Amino acid sequence: MSVELELVLDRDSHTPESARPHQPNGGRAPQTLPVRTRSARRAAESRVGPRQPAWHDGGVEVTRVDRWLWSVRVYKTRGDATEACRGGHVKVNGASAKPASPVRVGDRVEANAHGRPRVLEVARVIDKRVGAPIAAECVVDHSPPPPSRDERDAAIFVRDSGAGRPTKRDRRQLDRFRRS
Repeated sequence: MSVELELVLDRDSHTPESARPHQPNGGRAPQTLPVRTRSARRAAESRVGPRQPAWHDGGVEVTRVDRWLWSVRVYKTRGDATEACRGGHVKVNGASAKPASPVRVGDRVEANAHGRPRVLEVARVIDKRVGAPIAAECVVDHSPPPPSRDERDAAIFVRDSGAGRPTKRDRRQLDRFRRS
């Protein structure tokens, strides 16, 4: 009874050809790629240690301003945060910010989000979207209070005299206002 033994070598193995046993597929080792499932990646990451933030600058954690604004839920999508930065609606420490501008703990970020000014202080740097309670711990909000509903609605129905008849859209808004 004879048993053939097949030896699988790594691609970067430097074993001489003469030392390799005879293989039935022409002397080539089968090239198999490792299959990494999500749980295997998580296990490998836990052995390596925690993932570094987007940038790691001499022990001080920093990240992109658009990622941070998205992570702390100022903007609904990262694309919205990027567009706000490109449009000049975001400032970091008083200077207009590009989407890749770095933010550190203690920086002051001013953003015009959803029609109202927001003044935020970075309490903790995060670059992934997390749950709302954790996101609230990462930001200190110095924003002025939002306008009351009456002030907001009153501004909607201010019409210039002599502007003509209200449009159908204006009439619908007025009906909604009167119902509430």
